[in-house]
Amino acid sequence: MSTEGTNLVLIGMPGAGKSTVGVILAKVLGMNFIDSDLLIQEQEGRLLKDIIKKEGLQGYIDIENQVNRDISAENTVIATGGSVVYCTEAMEHFRDRATVIYIKLSYETISKRLGNIRQRGVVLRDEQTLLDLYKERIPLYEKYAHITIDAEGLGIEELMERICMEIS
Repeated sequence: MSTEGTNLVLIGMPGAGKSTVGVILAKVLGMNFIDSDLLIQEQEGRLLKDIIKKEGLQGYIDIENQVNRDISAENTVIATGGSVVYCTEAMEHFRDRATVIYIKLSYETISKRLGNIRQRGVVLRDEQTLLDLYKERIPLYEKYAHITIDAEGLGIEELMERICMEIS
């Protein structure tokens, strides 16, 4: 499949490997790469966790929505933050202009990979656990995805190959 002029948007929980596989995918497919979390940090001049601390969760999501909604790219793999599915405008923008790929992993795997999630700038309400967050987001990832990739037990190379097979 020619990916020229099209974008691939990777969604999924924090720790699913979106940024890691996104860079490799872009190289293999001859595409550009954008990590939208880095765009947010660049625009705001601060770390995600500091934005969340100062602006609160809704303030952060408003910024995330604006940054992702305003991405104007072609032939690009875009790795998003796990909370982008709360950003209706951004997700509609992506669904119209890209193939949205949900990298799906079990709660157990995500939990093992994450460690201290608040250090990563994960959008988590005060009393919310990682399991609560997982259960809340899964239906949103499924709603917005054009393609779902079960990444359970796959290494980064295998995940990249699976994505390439699905989009070809």
